[in-house]
Amino acid sequence: MTTYRRDRFDGYIAGAGSTSGRRFVVGVWERSPLGAFADVMVAHPDGCRELLAPSEQVAEYVSGTYQFDGVTLVDVVVDRSVRDGGERWVVQAGELQLSLAVGGRLLLAAPLLPVRGPLVHPLTARLIDPVARRVMTGVRTSGTAGNGRREHYLAQDLHAVEHIEGTWAGEPVGALADVAPEPNFGFSSTPRRPAVTRVTTFVEVPR
Repeated sequence: MTTYRRDRFDGYIAGAGSTSGRRFVVGVWERSPLGAFADVMVAHPDGCRELLAPSEQVAEYVSGTYQFDGVTLVDVVVDRSVRDGGERWVVQAGELQLSLAVGGRLLLAAPLLPVRGPLVHPLTARLIDPVARRVMTGVRTSGTAGNGRREHYLAQDLHAVEHIEGTWAGEPVGALADVAPEPNFGFSSTPRRPAVTRVTTFVEVPR
């Protein structure tokens, strides 16, 4: 019988599309078995999926859980600050320079706010998965990941991304757009509407 080691990641995920066709998923992990770190998943217009990771350890773990066509090791720096009454993320990761303006809490966040304390558990993710699938197309909260791993997402807050600007390899990424088509990094997609999600992720790794 397979036994699993359960790893917990607490942090934030920003998902945004752009009119250039690039889609970005920026993870800022405040607590994890790998320490605090940030990473970026990029889906390019041609469908190529690239991971920007700050270390070999992070690259190995993340690429062992999600699906990528390429992995690039670069310094990943995310500065989150409050300016003019709103939150702004400034992301620097190799060829990517990106700024995101974060707006108000979305209505879909209301049922997420009570998910605190002992409710932050894989069982909760499994129970709400059927509802999450119906409410947000492409989003799942529990499923299988790469290399026999199992994964559970528990969102606890949700805010709109209202604006992006930046460059990839010196070329403008364009204006904000839906995260479409789905990037297909894993079993669950980031919400189609650009958003920042406060999330706890459990990854169960076969021993």
